[in-house]
Amino acid sequence: MNQPFQPLDAALRSHLPSFTRKVFRELSPGTQFDDNWHIDALLHQLELTRTGDTRRLIINVPPRSLKSICASVALPAFILGHNPAARIICVSYAQPLAAKLSRDFRKVLGSAWYRRIFPGTIVSKDTEDEIETTKGGGRLATSIGGVVTGLGGDFLIIDDPMKPEEAWSETTRDRVNRYYRETLTARLDSKLNGVIIIVMQRLHDEDLAGHELREHPDRWTHLNLPAINDTDRLIQLGAGRTHQWRAGELLHPLREPQSVLDDLRADLGSLAFESQWLQAPTPDGGHMVKKEHIHLYQRGLNLAAGQIVQSWDTALKGDPSSNYSVCTTWFRRGPDHFLLDVYRKQVTFPELLNAAKDLYQTHRPEAVLIEDVGSGMSLIQQLRAETSVPAIGIKPKLDKETRLSTVLPMFEAKQVWLPEEASWLPTLLQELHGFPLAKHNDQVDSITQYLSWARDRSYGTFSCDWGHRPARLDEAQHEPLWHPKYTPFR
Repeated sequence: MNQPFQPLDAALRSHLPSFTRKVFRELSPGTQFDDNWHIDALLHQLELTRTGDTRRLIINVPPRSLKSICASVALPAFILGHNPAARIICVSYAQPLAAKLSRDFRKVLGSAWYRRIFPGTIVSKDTEDEIETTKGGGRLATSIGGVVTGLGGDFLIIDDPMKPEEAWSETTRDRVNRYYRETLTARLDSKLNGVIIIVMQRLHDEDLAGHELREHPDRWTHLNLPAINDTDRLIQLGAGRTHQWRAGELLHPLREPQSVLDDLRADLGSLAFESQWLQAPTPDGGHMVKKEHIHLYQRGLNLAAGQIVQSWDTALKGDPSSNYSVCTTWFRRGPDHFLLDVYRKQVTFPELLNAAKDLYQTHRPEAVLIEDVGSGMSLIQQLRAETSVPAIGIKPKLDKETRLSTVLPMFEAKQVWLPEEASWLPTLLQELHGFPLAKHNDQVDSITQYLSWARDRSYGTFSCDWGHRPARLDEAQHEPLWHPKYTPFR
């Protein structure tokens, strides 16, 4: 027996935002609903797909923005409430997630309030993956790669098609994009009137959203909501309402203030944060150092016409169980910087000290840059006490990604050169292109330390603890060759 309408039922039946808030309370009765304008913006675009005003919609929002409840639970329930014959296919990256969203959806349809406001939507089949109505409509839950042969739909909703940790796998990205292109799009009953919705956090420049927006930019309505706004926008909220969102303003400051976002950036790293939270993934071809910016030189440089400098990034503890200690040796000639040699090894501190002495004797650099933290502090002290090695302490002031980003223009300007052949070159290139997601970053740190020093020295802005004078002064007996005022290049 149908229950009589209650005072708020008319709003629940006709207004998707009100309906969605009721869905949230049904699924999370003990959780506070943190309302925000972006939820209305998201729901407004979703409602336009239900009414047929929008056929292709991409929504990019950060994690935990209520996108799955809105797109995969509330919208399908609302659609079937108004049209029990509608057929909906919901796709997620993995079957457990698809099944969880399916359970939430089934809970909503089984609630007393839903049956009261939509009495014509009657379930005839109820399984973990699929609900059917007596009118022939329903909701099918599947995952990327799942079998959908023989099944069709009016609405195709793709909610997070890829795990964040899999985004850097070209094989996985190709599999997702190919499954969408070759399998899912063919499931629309009407290619003319069928609706496709992609709602996801950005993970990679070539993820599904990125691929579609690049290949078919005129086909899609795109709602892009980064955690920190990058430009002034006027956001449509529905019913004639708008939100003026200024550049620099946060998406949801009460739930995720700047301090929370700063912690997320620190925890995730800049690359993942900018992809998932700012919806601005770095293009491929090298995450920060692009493959096209790697320039190679042939051996046989005339080392008499420039300056040799070494740059040390030492392991924190100075023992074999910690990270690698790395020394890169550079030859600088005018604006160009040639990498001559790379030392990379897990060593104890005594071994580190001996290696620093040996490498100095091998290359006779005019400056030896050493990161002045951890075991590097001890290395500087010992070298100054026992040798004439021109050790210069460098105190890092920025995070690793920012340090590299400041010298990227030198790579792009063809000022950084690597040898065509070297036994250590493949490992170095792998770390350069993989940074900051690669397992190790010691070589990158050594390189950025040198390039930052060389760049600042060129502009006369570099300052550090000069230590003592080197054993070799060559032309400039009046002051060390690494002093910013002295430029030995002709």
